[in-house]
Amino acid sequence: MLPEAPFGYESRMPRFEEASTLQSVGRDVQGREVQLSPLTARAWSEMKRAGGAAGIDLQLISGFRSINRQREIIERKRDKGESFEQILRVSAYPGFSEHHTGRAVDIGSPHAEPLTETFESTPEFRWLTAHGFEFGFCLSYPKSNSQDIAYEPWHWCYRMDA
Repeated sequence: MLPEAPFGYESRMPRFEEASTLQSVGRDVQGREVQLSPLTARAWSEMKRAGGAAGIDLQLISGFRSINRQREIIERKRDKGESFEQILRVSAYPGFSEHHTGRAVDIGSPHAEPLTETFESTPEFRWLTAHGFEFGFCLSYPKSNSQDIAYEPWHWCYRMDA
């Protein structure tokens, strides 16, 4: 059982409803099926195709994640001894993750370990920074963000259907 979200959490992190309509966009780098909202799925496919045409290999690390799955992730981290404060610097409290919307994607590169800041030094990150907005995607957690979430150069969210 998780403790309540800390006081003030809701003032810096928006609450998100869980997506009700999802579609498969293929498999992630670990072979798991990934689902996104329909508009996000189309935008992701177009962006991945455009990146590929430019020699950029945008790898899918994760997409939709249910509120229950988010709870399991946080509980697993607590079971490993991480403090609640540490966890909430890198993982949103259940109900507050963009992944619940089906519009967030974690993107990887063959040039960096997944879900690490080294992603920012890859051609994929440079390409996303220059072109992601053309497909409706933006970096959710830049350095020194107002949500007080750790910098996540791999976490991009589709904003066109928000």
